[in-house]
Amino acid sequence: MLSRDEALALLKHHVPDPALQAHCLESEAVLRALATNLRQDVELWGLTGLLHDLDYATTKDNPGRHGLDSAELLDGKLPEEALDAIRAHNFEHTGFAPSTPLDFALRCGETVTGLIHANALVRPARMDGMDAKSLKKKMKDKAFAASVSRETIGECQKLGMEQAEFFTVAIAAVAGIANQVGLT
Repeated sequence: MLSRDEALALLKHHVPDPALQAHCLESEAVLRALATNLRQDVELWGLTGLLHDLDYATTKDNPGRHGLDSAELLDGKLPEEALDAIRAHNFEHTGFAPSTPLDFALRCGETVTGLIHANALVRPARMDGMDAKSLKKKMKDKAFAASVSRETIGECQKLGMEQAEFFTVAIAAVAGIANQVGLT
């Protein structure tokens, strides 16, 4: 398995957009926190979150390839379970169905970052003081961060987590790297 430094170098090479880099860092943080919470492999889950959108620059106009191309780029660098999660994170377009805890963690974990990030941007204190209750309120507002799939976020239940617990874990994870992703 590649190191985090090698993963960051790959990310910077394949993902030139700073906003998408921030999303990948947020996804890594959330996946690491979920792995800790669920007693899973923190490094594996973190690297999976960090690298899941490696192909986005080349597949954004071909969503049926998004995730599949990342898995091909990472073949031999990450274990198969990570590659499967990367393929499954875009199930709606690839048809590669999620089935494992890592698959569902990546899907709901990377998706919730969009809701958290958007919420932080409209708050004067950004991440400071954000809690599950305020995020739940934003989630109910379908016009807020409208492209964020509420259904995919709901897959946290497949991890045995209620929404409030999932939000609490995810918010704390993103808050921990807020200075790296422009949320301070």
